[in-house]
Amino acid sequence: MHSYVGSRAVVVGGSIGGLTSALLLRELGFSVEVFERTPEELDHRGGGIVLQPITVKWFDGRSSRKIEELSTHSSRLRYLAGNNEVVYDEPAEWRYTSWGTVYRALLADFGRERYHLGEHCAGFSQDDEKVEVRFVSGRVEHADLVVFADGISSTARRRMFPDLERRYSGYVGWRGTLREDQVSRETYEALDDALNYGRAPHTHIVMYQIPGWDGELEPGARLLNYVWYRNVPEGPELQELCTDTRGFEAPVSIHPAAVQQRYVDELRAAAGEHLAPAFAEVVERTEQPYVQVVFDTRIPGMIDGRVAIIGDAAFAARPHAAAGTAKAADDAWNLYEHLGGAGGDIPTALKRWEPGQLELGNQLIDRVAMMGHRSQFANTWRADDPALRFGLYGPGR
Repeated sequence: MHSYVGSRAVVVGGSIGGLTSALLLRELGFSVEVFERTPEELDHRGGGIVLQPITVKWFDGRSSRKIEELSTHSSRLRYLAGNNEVVYDEPAEWRYTSWGTVYRALLADFGRERYHLGEHCAGFSQDDEKVEVRFVSGRVEHADLVVFADGISSTARRRMFPDLERRYSGYVGWRGTLREDQVSRETYEALDDALNYGRAPHTHIVMYQIPGWDGELEPGARLLNYVWYRNVPEGPELQELCTDTRGFEAPVSIHPAAVQQRYVDELRAAAGEHLAPAFAEVVERTEQPYVQVVFDTRIPGMIDGRVAIIGDAAFAARPHAAAGTAKAADDAWNLYEHLGGAGGDIPTALKRWEPGQLELGNQLIDRVAMMGHRSQFANTWRADDPALRFGLYGPGR
């Protein structure tokens, strides 16, 4: 691996993808600074994560933590119907964590000295040798390499591709968590330690256990995490749902406590009507469910000179394959490998890195679009269909 000691890297975006990238760049010798636009650390944000091998690679010998300390585990995949009847059951080994648990572990590994909060990137420019990054605060940074991991509202994506549009899927994901000790014994036993699915015409729900708010792994203190996909037509109906309690439209997600109460009431009523009792109880007892607008975003290019775009900043994919954080990690690890083998030539490394990550991103978007169409519109979702399994590369890859 080539050493980049004496070179400087800036990572814009301090979430899981940004921190993974920052840690790997630091291993190559870069002096790395991370800039996160939110004014406070991102703890207790987001919900559950189904862990793919690439997502946990950092925790295999490089981190101060082991993934077993940060995740829950299940060995079964089940479909529940009717009166919590198990209509399908197969062996399936998966690990799960929460967004906050992984974030805290990665931030602890990186440290807070070079992790800067409240810095919103406004733009960038570059010449053959350096990139200049400008922030709303007036701060200006110069670097040999800039990685944008700033999510679906990425500054770099908007600057590089101003006409790029998101493609709405036709449905939203209602999300929420509930402590296991807040459900009945019947629900607790029905869900067991399994990855649980439920289906109804043109809708489905997925539910599994994740660590508690402070990383607790003991039964009872863990959280039941779910995503319930429900069709909402594009246009006025979607816009009204996405208007938060302050009166502002939120086109990406409506945060907990910001969803209009009438929609929460309707969700709880619909749960009792359409879902198995175990799923319905968890949804009904969730104090503050929130809404994720489900869409796809493709990007025609991931580099510009000495600038790279990774993760959701490049390809925002529907959650069905549980591969959002995995794609960001894959981008970061492959960038690490290409930079390490490029002899210090950063632009050449980025040019060699880009084609494979573009191909992977497009494959992922194609796959999750197919999964969503089958479940939400064609109504052809089958429990035993291998094309509908979690994973970054799809069946047989």
